[in-house]
Amino acid sequence: MAPAAEKNKKEKDASGKSVVPPKKISEASPPDTAAMALSIGRNLRRLRTRHGYSLERLAAVSGVSRAMLGQIELGKSVPTISLLWKVAHALEVPFSALNIDSNPSASVVLRAEKAKVLTSADGSFSSRALFPHDGERTVEFYEVEIAVGASEHADAHAPGTMENLIVTQGDVEIIVAGESHVLKPKDAFLFQADVAHTYRNIGNTRAVLYLVMSYAESVG
Repeated sequence: MAPAAEKNKKEKDASGKSVVPPKKISEASPPDTAAMALSIGRNLRRLRTRHGYSLERLAAVSGVSRAMLGQIELGKSVPTISLLWKVAHALEVPFSALNIDSNPSASVVLRAEKAKVLTSADGSFSSRALFPHDGERTVEFYEVEIAVGASEHADAHAPGTMENLIVTQGDVEIIVAGESHVLKPKDAFLFQADVAHTYRNIGNTRAVLYLVMSYAESVG
């Protein structure tokens, strides 16, 4: 049996800081979770190779350790939103590009029970894609939920990226390039997302908002 110190040892990113590791995949994991892990792993390997990056190079650029990247590429871990943003930013792609499917269809029903949901490390922030991931696109649609008192920081997206959102439940603060905007239910907000921004729940109930992300160039 491993010593207690080893069992409690945390992963470290490329800068040496302790980070919460991605969710490990086991035989007991739900099939959808395992399928998501394999999909993300395949796409990460494809995009990394397209950029000509080794795992070591991507680790240095993204700040995510080589060990973590290796686990994700092998489909043994599902990355958190924070990790996915770091990797996507390093590869200069939207994080949804790491989670695409290959089942094109003219009409698509996205069943709630089969939704692909990305979460923060502590589960307080979640993002559900409301669009099929296959094929090229310039617009993406998400449902976002934020726990009471929680916040999520997003690095700058690709140049020209815009976000248009509406709050349907709770009170939310959006901080864009250091400027605060407080939104209540039914308030909408449009902003340039090619700068750092933060979503924060400042109310006393779980916040829900719907977000449309528009890119200057097609992705996917």
